[in-house]
Amino acid sequence: MRRADRLFQIVQHLRGGRLVRARQLSEWLEVSERTVYRDVADLQASGVPIEGAAGVGYIMRDGYDLPPLMFTRDETVALLAGARLIRAWGGAAMARAAEEAMIKIDAVLPDKMRVRQNDVEIHAFAPGMTEQVRAHIDFLEAAADSRKRLSIAYCDLKGDASNRVIRPLGLWFWGKVWTLVAWCELRDDFRMFRVDRISEIREVGDRFSNEAGKTLKDFYRAMEDENCGHPRG
Repeated sequence: MRRADRLFQIVQHLRGGRLVRARQLSEWLEVSERTVYRDVADLQASGVPIEGAAGVGYIMRDGYDLPPLMFTRDETVALLAGARLIRAWGGAAMARAAEEAMIKIDAVLPDKMRVRQNDVEIHAFAPGMTEQVRAHIDFLEAAADSRKRLSIAYCDLKGDASNRVIRPLGLWFWGKVWTLVAWCELRDDFRMFRVDRISEIREVGDRFSNEAGKTLKDFYRAMEDENCGHPRG
């Protein structure tokens, strides 16, 4: 969980004027009590009216709220449309996160800025999307974020099957198809894999570092060189 999300969750847990101990917060947030102490101290220093101390517990009096988000109607519609697209075409965890994000945004928007979800006639449907593809999207995104090497079983457009050890770098969405950008250790080069053609994924067990010539920036640079007619080195 990102620190910003954790601070938001602490404020949410302290709402209602009840005493909450650091141990409870640490269990809910899955962090150490020391991290909770530090986060609460930072919130207090920023002006959030939290009372209490380490070893006693914390309480936040009724009436405090986070500053309202000031989105225009068009911005809110865009966020809602994006959330619906992710809910339809994204991974399972992505879909849940998009739904939660819209609930949070709706909760803090001023009434005059709020856009009722039922009034926005923008919808997204994903025929052919499977639970396996959703699970793979989440797994690959998390692996790219944490730089975990993976072993995948892959079947290309010709029907040829292969097993690859890869370094996942990022995901691209093409409207109906997700592709994974990765460094393929078998080919010793960048490759793009269609997520719906990956049948199995497992972690190899170690992480990779940003090695020169094998990063996402290097991939983009190679793509630009190809588009400009320059040969790849």
